[in-house]
Amino acid sequence: MKFIKYIVIISFAFVLVAINFYCNNSDRKSKINAVNSKYLNHNDTVKYVGINTCKHCHGNIYETFIKTGMGKSFDVATHQKSSATFGKDAIVYDKYRNFYYKSFWRGDSLYINEYRLSGKDTIYKRIEKVNFIIGSGQHTNSHLCNRNGYLTQMPMTFYTQKKEWHLPPGFEDGANTRFSRNIGLECMSCHNSYPDFAMGSENKFDALPNGIGCERCHGPGEAHVAQKKNGDIVDTSKYIDYSIVNPAKLSVELQFDVCQRCHLQGDAVLKNDHSFYDFKPGYKLSDYISVFLPKYTNADDEFIMASHADRLKQSKCFIKTFDAAKNSKELRPYKNGLTCVSCHNPHVSVRETNKNIFNDACKKCHTSNDEKNCDLSVEIRNKKNENNCVSCHMPKSGAIDIPHVTVHDHWIHVPIETKKINAIIKFIGLVAINEKNPDHITKAAAYINYYEKFSKQEMYLDSAANYLNINNSDGVKNNLFIYTKFYFLKSNYGAIKNLISSIGETQLLQKILVKKSFENKHAWAAYYIADASLALADTKNALLFFEKAVTLAPHYSEFKNKLGALYNATNNNEKAQQMFQEIVNENPNYVPAINNLGYMYLLQSNFKMGEFYINKALSLDPDYEQALENKAKLQIQKGENLMAKKTIAQLLKINAKNTTAIALQKIINAK
Repeated sequence: MKFIKYIVIISFAFVLVAINFYCNNSDRKSKINAVNSKYLNHNDTVKYVGINTCKHCHGNIYETFIKTGMGKSFDVATHQKSSATFGKDAIVYDKYRNFYYKSFWRGDSLYINEYRLSGKDTIYKRIEKVNFIIGSGQHTNSHLCNRNGYLTQMPMTFYTQKKEWHLPPGFEDGANTRFSRNIGLECMSCHNSYPDFAMGSENKFDALPNGIGCERCHGPGEAHVAQKKNGDIVDTSKYIDYSIVNPAKLSVELQFDVCQRCHLQGDAVLKNDHSFYDFKPGYKLSDYISVFLPKYTNADDEFIMASHADRLKQSKCFIKTFDAAKNSKELRPYKNGLTCVSCHNPHVSVRETNKNIFNDACKKCHTSNDEKNCDLSVEIRNKKNENNCVSCHMPKSGAIDIPHVTVHDHWIHVPIETKKINAIIKFIGLVAINEKNPDHITKAAAYINYYEKFSKQEMYLDSAANYLNINNSDGVKNNLFIYTKFYFLKSNYGAIKNLISSIGETQLLQKILVKKSFENKHAWAAYYIADASLALADTKNALLFFEKAVTLAPHYSEFKNKLGALYNATNNNEKAQQMFQEIVNENPNYVPAINNLGYMYLLQSNFKMGEFYINKALSLDPDYEQALENKAKLQIQKGENLMAKKTIAQLLKINAKNTTAIALQKIINAK
């Protein structure tokens, strides 16, 4: 029986994937900063040397630092790295997706088993090896898998405070992405030292260091090492050694920026074509990144996990001392104010820091008279908290973004016990926490980002529109990524078509969208134009701009999969199959391309290979509708009607409105 005979009646499912992420790279401003800086390691030619080089001279600091949260932030998955408990309790159930998860060791390797039960029978199982553990273990251990350099998060996290396994943050309540949440440069650049990131990808890494190292806070060390080897020693008790940055000797603003780079979590907008690589200690953070947070009325007590910097800035202790410290002429300006290092020695673990260190920081300003004014008596204070200022004035509570953990609120304030009654929480807007007056394009990008990543409410796009000047042709051309992304998210494909017409296809392809970058800004703009063109049945431009997107970002499986699908739709099956095979060879767990490759073999009546790849896709995702559709059609094609009925029933259980499944059911019933 020829497969081609049934092509009209049973068209096999083909997948076009469209996803969106933020993009950018570095520009001339970083070079200007480096030229104007006194610090030798601000020069772009100075290389990172790694923590093992630093420890030769700074052994004592190294030995304490590697025990800190930063030092233990990321490592390969070993028994020593893991803080988790295992056994019968190491099981998590996702009631929304009907998957069970169990973690277990096999020798020295850690695995996660995803499975599904029917009664006591296992009807589906997928086992994936854990390659890395992210998180120091103070609050969590999350787990990552590395498949040919493509890094994704896995669906189990251990919460160390409660000693419990749960789904990771963002995987709960029906949002379980299983093994496919991509871990990109933005995430990795804070949770680890700078990785060797593959340009033209979202989550492909050529190499990954193990944990945050010295140079994340001190800058690249090559010039420093070279000077010391040459015997150029600086008396750092009297002077600044400009071969490397010592944050203790930076102005309080710049010192605070070193910490804010990662301890100010939120909606990060890269500035002036920078990447997440570009900021260095001693630079002004707002020249590189603006971090926005949503602000609400009547929500003072709510905060997110890594909001230490934002919360501390709201404290009277910080506000009253910061301005005075800004004008300090001392070698270590921070000593005149309250900054992060007033309480935290970044070289020593919080767990090993005596609480008196924190109390002593308070007592610098707060005398015994302040203690007398406390509402609690000395006896009650001693009984309640052993005279620990932090326990009352920086209370522990849960972060709103990370479940199952408690953290100290870094907003230092007098606790108020009264509860808000019927208080209306009202959204005020997105506020840049590290910059007073960001430009309009940055504000627009912040609202677009927030809509895409955190909350798909139309009001965020409406707010972005207020900051976009569509009548400024130069502004549109210079910020094409922002405008195309905005119109794409609004599904305003006509507006994107007008942009193409006003600038010209040739100008766009040959003069404007030409830059490869770590953030893939030009690649994404090309992708938005291509997908809009496809929606408007403009196949010519869709092909041209998909090809441009793939050229600029060759490691984006989504781009290549979309281009392969379009090749097939335009009867260029040889190119289509080549594209899908290329994706599968490079990113072997990318289900849409695996399914599409199976489809290409079915077109050739090569049922054996077609079935192989379709089953492979389903072995990775048993609920993948397009693969189930293809499987059911192939079963009908082969006369396996009883098996086809089961597959169709499975499809309808997943999605009762699946039109293909409904049509196939009618075909089966008519036989």
